[in-house]
Amino acid sequence: MNGIPSESARNDVDVLLEHNYDGIQEYDNPTPGWWWWIFIATFVFSVVYFIFFQFSPVSWTIHESYDVATAELLRRQFGDLRLEPDEATILRYMNEPEWLLVGRSVFQGKCTQCHGRNGEGLVGPNMTDDHYKNVKKVSDIAQVIANGAANGAMPAHKNQLHPNEIVLTASYIASLRGMNLPGRAPEGEIIPPWPAPPAPPRNDQATDEPR
Repeated sequence: MNGIPSESARNDVDVLLEHNYDGIQEYDNPTPGWWWWIFIATFVFSVVYFIFFQFSPVSWTIHESYDVATAELLRRQFGDLRLEPDEATILRYMNEPEWLLVGRSVFQGKCTQCHGRNGEGLVGPNMTDDHYKNVKKVSDIAQVIANGAANGAMPAHKNQLHPNEIVLTASYIASLRGMNLPGRAPEGEIIPPWPAPPAPPRNDQATDEPR
């Protein structure tokens, strides 16, 4: 009547196992019901999760996940590039495929109406041959993008694009040279080939740089 269970009642519930670990014994109590529900829910969730990500048409593939992660990494690094529109920088990024995709993206968004989807030329010059109207050296491409040319026929983009975007777009346009895609007829003069890109630093040079 006083609410305290008898010794026999406690023994019916709290039965000690015979095992003894360093003086510690365990009760032989049943697993709580809520624990079993969590276990079952976890199992069901894992099955649904596996089916969704392996067979659902709306889930990302491993390649798509990689592309998204790579794009996010590039976005974080983009502001730290601080690219200069000089010859060495433009030539270097012609051989950086991931960054060249940034330049291609800008080209697709800003330049295709005049220069064609692949640089073959529409109302604007063909970017894939060796003839150029406003370019004598590779760094001139960045200047034309930034400041425009032909009395406004080629509009200036220095107020629309980040300086890094201008350089990466110049690298992409420079990389189109030599493809000679069918499109607008050649215009302007043939100019000398682009110089070879600068050699990457040697490992021993890289280790001498301050950290």
